[in-house]
Amino acid sequence: MRGNRLLKNTSTFADNMDLPIHRWYRFPAGFSAEWVRHVISNSNNKSFDNKAAPIVFDPFVGCGATVLAAEQCAVPAIGIDSHPFIVRIAQTKLNWRSDLKKFRSLAAKTLRFAKNLPESNLVYPKLIHACYSKENLKKLDKLRRSWLHFNDESPLSDLVWLTLVCILRRTSHAGTAPWQYVLPNRKKKNVAEPFSAFMNQARIMIEDMQHFQVSSMGNPKGRILRDDARICSSMEKDSVDLVITSPPYPNNYDYADATRLEMSFFGEIERWADLKDKVRRYLIRSCSQHMSSEDELTVLLKKKALDPIKDKLRDVCALLEKERLKHSTKKKYHLMIAAYFSDLADVWVSLRRVCKEGAKVCFIVGDSAPHGIYIPVDTWLGELAKSAGFNSYVFEKIRDRNIKWNSNRKHKIPLKEGRLWVKG
Repeated sequence: MRGNRLLKNTSTFADNMDLPIHRWYRFPAGFSAEWVRHVISNSNNKSFDNKAAPIVFDPFVGCGATVLAAEQCAVPAIGIDSHPFIVRIAQTKLNWRSDLKKFRSLAAKTLRFAKNLPESNLVYPKLIHACYSKENLKKLDKLRRSWLHFNDESPLSDLVWLTLVCILRRTSHAGTAPWQYVLPNRKKKNVAEPFSAFMNQARIMIEDMQHFQVSSMGNPKGRILRDDARICSSMEKDSVDLVITSPPYPNNYDYADATRLEMSFFGEIERWADLKDKVRRYLIRSCSQHMSSEDELTVLLKKKALDPIKDKLRDVCALLEKERLKHSTKKKYHLMIAAYFSDLADVWVSLRRVCKEGAKVCFIVGDSAPHGIYIPVDTWLGELAKSAGFNSYVFEKIRDRNIKWNSNRKHKIPLKEGRLWVKG
């Protein structure tokens, strides 16, 4: 019964909110860590003989679910991601081996120092002032300044930083959309007081770290690096036996905007437009916000790696280009879809380089239908994988998508989500 539940919930991060360490920061695009453990545990044990080499790899590691799950399975793992803020969160989670007493002491010292700090001018972007009461922002500002005062760029300091990151949503009166977009005009009733929220979060983290230290302390330590899945520059050739990941879906979700609140608070961006240079330019082009007038469709479609799907892709993009003119937003979905598959073609080429012969790859994927024009994501990604040198692929459906908001949907195209298994 539990196995069926794991398979059904593969693609959702929701269950991770009950798991130690995974629950520290909610990442909307994550997937089930318990399912990852299930896959690793049931993989061919012969794949895990060489403990010196990285064998489990996640090229879209997000907040680190795959690497944390591999650590619990005593299997070496590497994860990469190109989102700078998300990578830092994931890297900090791997500091669970830190001394518990020292972390507790530093968190308490940070809070005491914050409480005694004088108030300062609250020089923050407009978004921050719109999302917090003046009283809560004063306290959060003191916590931020206190963290900066003690910050020595050590793992313990990073854990204190993450403690503060984790309470920013809870202490804001602004609502949050299902995909973590912050909504200043949507007020929520329950707003936490920052000082108590900070120490409560530290206690949760200490409890979770202790759990991992008891169960997994001697296991191989995973690594999370900032890198681009289209290149995998940090990965050696023929070094990976098992890939478990979920690339962005071509559904116009802006991963950069999902961390706008946190990045604004820490002064990494001043306004929404800053996300273009600070984050968006590093990401897979799965959102129309990535596209500009310089992204010409003819240039994108000339890419040789797209040959297996080029004719069908061209036809779909032509339909999207005509359809967009009927809509007031005129979103450049035709360019986005072409750029998305261009990027994923590069990902498959990079994965073929880093994967050993006989390696197994699992992509959690979902299809798309912008303006009601269907995009067969699983099939096209499978064909691109074969073109890159992998042997075969099969798609395993998990669930239907977008059925909760059926009344608000703008098309009737059925969508699905599932596991794309590729063998090399």
